[in-house]
This record gives sequence, C-alpha cells and structure tokens, in this order.
Amino acid sequence: MLQPLPPAMGRLATALGLALVFLMVPPTPSEARTPPNVLVVAQIAEPKSLDPQTVTAVNDFRILMNLYDGLVRYRPGSLEVEPALAESWEISDDGTEYTFHLREGITFHDGTPFDADAVVFTFDRMLDEEHPYHDTGPFPLSFFFGSVVNVEALDPNTVRFTLAEPYAPFLSNLAYPTGLIVSPAAVREHGKEFGRNPSGTGAFQFGEWRANERVVVERNPDYWEGAPPLEAVVFRPITDANTRVAEMLSGGIDLMVEVPPDALGRFSGSPDYSVHEQVGPHVWFLILNMKEGPTSDQRVRQAINYAIDKQALVENVLQGTAEVAAGPVAPAFSWAYNEDLEPYPYDPELARDLIKEAGYEGASLTFYVTEGGSGMLDPIAMGTAIQADLEAVGLEVEIETYEWNTFLGKVNPGLEGKADMAEMAWMTNDPDTLPFLTLRTGAFPAEGGFNSGYYSNPEVDRLLEQARRSTDRDERARLYYEMQEIVHEDAPWAFVANWKQNAVTSERVEGFGLEPSFFLLLDDVAKP
Repeated sequence: MLQPLPPAMGRLATALGLALVFLMVPPTPSEARTPPNVLVVAQIAEPKSLDPQTVTAVNDFRILMNLYDGLVRYRPGSLEVEPALAESWEISDDGTEYTFHLREGITFHDGTPFDADAVVFTFDRMLDEEHPYHDTGPFPLSFFFGSVVNVEALDPNTVRFTLAEPYAPFLSNLAYPTGLIVSPAAVREHGKEFGRNPSGTGAFQFGEWRANERVVVERNPDYWEGAPPLEAVVFRPITDANTRVAEMLSGGIDLMVEVPPDALGRFSGSPDYSVHEQVGPHVWFLILNMKEGPTSDQRVRQAINYAIDKQALVENVLQGTAEVAAGPVAPAFSWAYNEDLEPYPYDPELARDLIKEAGYEGASLTFYVTEGGSGMLDPIAMGTAIQADLEAVGLEVEIETYEWNTFLGKVNPGLEGKADMAEMAWMTNDPDTLPFLTLRTGAFPAEGGFNSGYYSNPEVDRLLEQARRSTDRDERARLYYEMQEIVHEDAPWAFVANWKQNAVTSERVEGFGLEPSFFLLLDDVAKP
C-alpha cells in the first residue's frame, strides 16, 4: 500500500486507496469502475527506471514526461520546440552557444529549488566521467549531447551551453526525455537508487512503484503551470495485448496504448470508448548481423528484404494501421524523407536467386523476437509471419522470444555470437537520431551506441556528421536523402513498417490526445 500521506492530502489518499483496492481485487465486468480523478493506464511493459537520463524506451518515457520538465518541450501536436523551464533563449551567431533564461520560483518535488545549478548538475552528471554522481548511470542517450563542451551557470536564472561545433538537433534533443532536469538533492540522497526515487518539477510527483504491479504518480499541487485535474495516475504493466484489451472492456483500466490492430474494431464506434490515432516518426525493422554468418553478405540481406511480404504484414497482421517502410527515416519527417526511395518489392524468386548466389541455401538463422515493447507492432505475430516468408525462400529460421526488458538486454549489447537478426522499433524526435545512434560506425555497442548489427559505411558516417552540423534545413535534407539511398542499398536492416500510433480511452476520460512524440502528456486530462 501507499505510505501514509499528510492530512492535507486526505482526499488524494482516499482516491488512491480506492484505486489500489480496485487493482488488488478486480471486480466483475458488471461492477468494474475505476475511481474518479484517478487515471489507470495500461502500459506494455514494466519500466526499467524513472531516471530520465538512463532509459531509452518510449514505455518509460510515457511516465517520465509527467514527472519531469525540460528547458524546452515539443509544442502540442508537433515536434517543434517551445519554452518550458526556460522562458527564452538566445543562440550565438556561430551556433555554438545557447543561453537560456530560466523561470523563477519553481521547486522540485522534494522542495529544493530549480535553478541554473540544477541544470548544470543534470548535464555534468551525464557527460562528465569525473562527476561524483556519474556512476549512477549508464547514460545511453548521452550521444544527444556529445557536442556539449561546457554547461555554465551565469547566475541563478541563466545557464549557458557551449558546443564544440554547430549542432542542428540540439534544441530538439533538449525536449527529449534525456534532457529532462533532475533534482540534484534527490540524486545525492539516493545515488544509484534515484531511478526508484525520482524527483523532478513535473505536473505529477512520485507516489510508489510496486514491481510488476504499478507505478503511481500523484498530482503536484504546486506545478508551475497549475495543478493538473487528475489526483493520481496509476501505470500498470500489462505485457499481454489480449489481457490489456480484456481489462479495457471490463473497466479495469481507463487508457490503453498500442492497441492490437485486430482489437481496434471492438472499440471503434462505441459510445463507451474513444479511439485515438496520431502519425509520428516510427520505424519498425529487423536488425541484421553484419559481423558474422549469412547476414554478413549483402546479397542475403537484400534477399531478406525481398522475401518479406511487407504489404501482407501491414494489411493482414497490422490491419492497415501501418505503411510499408522504405528506409531508415520515417515519412513523418516530411522535410528529410526521401520520397524517391521505393520499398523493396515482394519478390521471393529474386530472394532465392540471391541466397543461392551467395551460397547460403538452407542456412540457419537465429531470430530474436519480443513479446511486446515500445512501438513493436504485434511482434510475435509479425515475427512468425516473417519466419514463414524466409523459410519459403530456403532459409531455416529459429525464433527466440523474450520479455521486452530481457530482449533489450540481449539486443542492445550487440548480436555478435548470439543472433542473426532481431526485431526493433524506434520513435524519434529528429531525422538525425535513429541513423546516428544505430547506423554509424562510432555507434557500435562497445562505443555506447545502438548499432547492434555493426553496420559500417564511411560515406554514411560522413553524411550524418555533416547533416548534424548544418543549420540549413535544405542542406540537411539533401544529406539525409543521400544517406537513405546508400543505406537502402546496403540493407543493414529489413525495412518493414511505419506505424500510426493508437490508444483507447474510456468515455469518462476527457482532454486526452496522442502526440507525434509518442509521449503521454496527462497534465490536462480529467476523469470526473
């Protein structure tokens, strides 16, 4: 149960008590009704941590964005940046200095002040290996701020970032969860356990975390934009998609994300539910091991792309909730997406010829599949269908299935010595992010990146480095177009689908909408 709350929070304690009793003793469908002012959210997995600098999954981000704020944030309904903890900022003419002017009078949930020193602490902890609390990491997305050479508090309400060179995605990366500002006092108090004892400045503050049961966050009455309508949010990890659907239908949850495509029809058109959809920058793909085995041969990698009937996957398995992917940049980044790039067509005969030419007829492949995870698009059904397509062209495919966090623990350190291919999905904030973190030679797992298939092409490296240094959007677009063409030909991945995210809410939920960022922003949501 929750720890006792102060008398002033008696109403919240009552609501949370009802919510927790509800969760521990599930009612029958006829009497199921979650408490008013408490939103019960079905997540697709247990969070790994509530420390924003140490996680990478959107599943975790959906909680974090309600506990913390960044200097900037994405404007509602877009990926354009607007002020948050910083009221304003200036950028030097050479693009290497960003000076932020902070809002005054904001406190962290632990009562300590938010100021420029807290901003410096947050980034130094992540970037400076000599920082006394750097050992609370690892910090896998510190790549986002690799160009930062210094963070300096000019006064309590002014902070300056100095970059080694111009870096176009900098503001966008500050709006990503990796840039959220943490309480220095809480990090000092809890050390490596900060991820279980989070403290930010967000609309909700941490209540409790019961492993594999729930994470509870409570209304922050002192939130700088005004206290949210909800008294609490209960995030429940329900890994099985059919169980999430059953809980939604029985009234055990108020909001579910990543609705199985074949279940959408059960909610559409019903007055008891609202179905929400939003296009965002999503890519679902297979990482192919380029270091060893059959997939180290480009012909086999291209054959895998030809062998997979992607149109059948998006129409039959995904029920039309996605489109066939052509490359590593999502169409949602319209300015950077190469529209001339065509998806690999379904051509099993050509796939067989390429496999035979490469000398890998009858070769065995180990395929990592996850039970579910951030944006993974019915991964078991997808994996099984892909297995059948590849076996139809003469490859023997053995599937190994893992729970999401276990799956990440196997895939992120690299596939060498373990598997030939693995499912993966990314939702990103900038066209730089996914290729820079997963396709660059300097992003091999040993270097702290997510290039788990060990793809390496010096020309791709050059194009990515140039694109992130350019502050001219047209020039960046040209570089990304060229990069996409090379990656498409090299085929380090099987490019499968771009998803339209979805969610379902009960009729009692008001003010909810999905964001292109794939985050859940709940500060304006109500449930009378």
